[in-house]
Amino acid sequence: MPTKPTSTRAQQKAIQKADTLIEALGWIRRFRDTTTVIKLGGSVLEHPDALRHLLLDIVFMTTLGMRVIVVHGGGKAISRAMDSAGIEPRFVQGRRYTDEATLAIVERVLATDLNHELVARLEEYGGRAMSLNFLSTNVLFGERLTLEGPGGESLDLGHVGDVTRVDRLTIDNLAYAGQVPVIPSMALGADGHKLNVNADTAATAVAAALGADKLVVLSDIPGVLRDVNDPESLIHSLSASEARRLIADGTIAAGMIPKIEGCLETLARGVGKIHIIDGRLRHSLLLEIYTTSGVGTEIVRDDVRTAVPPASTAAAVG
Repeated sequence: MPTKPTSTRAQQKAIQKADTLIEALGWIRRFRDTTTVIKLGGSVLEHPDALRHLLLDIVFMTTLGMRVIVVHGGGKAISRAMDSAGIEPRFVQGRRYTDEATLAIVERVLATDLNHELVARLEEYGGRAMSLNFLSTNVLFGERLTLEGPGGESLDLGHVGDVTRVDRLTIDNLAYAGQVPVIPSMALGADGHKLNVNADTAATAVAAALGADKLVVLSDIPGVLRDVNDPESLIHSLSASEARRLIADGTIAAGMIPKIEGCLETLARGVGKIHIIDGRLRHSLLLEIYTTSGVGTEIVRDDVRTAVPPASTAAAVG
C-alpha cells in the first residue's frame, strides 16, 4: 500500500491556503451575479489599516463576479471639519441638526472629499469605481425629516432628510458593468435643496430599491452577543422571529435594539439577508461571506435559510 508523502512546514502552510480556497469555492459560485450593498460607517473610516483591507475585500468580491454597492457616512470627519470652522454641533434626539453652514461642510467633506477618496483608493487597489454625488450623478432623492417631541410637537432638524426615491437604473448599470458605485449619504429634495441623510437609512433605501441579496453593515461591534461581556457568545445566524424573541427576553438590549429593529425593517422591505460585522477585523468582509462560519451575525427573513455549499465542495476539502 503506498505511503502518504511527507511535506515540509512551508508546504503545509500552502496546503492550508489551498484548503481555504476550496472552502470558499461553493460560496463563490453561489454569490456570483448577486448584489450586495455595503454600509461603510464613520467608525471604520477612522481606522486606515482596516479601511485598506475592506477596500481590498471589495475589489476581490467584484473580481469574483459579485455586484457591490457602497453607501458611506462620515460623521467623525464632519465633526472635525465643523470644529476647525468653529461651528458648535447641535443634536436633536441623537441626530445632527444641519443648518446652512453645517450642510456646506457635510457636502464638502462627505459627498465630495471622502467620496472621491474612496473611489480613488478602490481604483488604486485594482478595482473600478464611480462617485455618485452632486458633482457627477446624484441617485438619492428625499424629503425633509421632522421628529416628534415629547409633547407631540414637531422638531425641526434643518436640512436633514429621508430617502424617498433611489435612481436604481443608474446604480444597476454601473454594477452590471463591473464598477462599484460609491454613494454618500446625502439626498436631493424636490425643491432642489440638499439633505443630510443618516447613512444606515440611506443604505437601507438603496438595498431595498435594488432588491439586494445582502446588506452588510460594517460596525465597531462583532455582531449580536448572547452575553455582551463574552465575545465568544457571538450568534452567527438569526431569523427575524428569533431576533424579535431576543429583544423580548432582553438578550438584545440598549443600543443594539434600534440597530436590530432597523435590520428587521430592512428585511421586511425585501432584502434577503443582513450581516452585522466588525469592520475593524482584517478582511472581515471576505471571512463573513466566503467562509462557512463567518465572523459576524447574519439576520435573515423567516422564509430564507442559509444552506451549506454543495456536498461535493465540502468533500473536496481534506
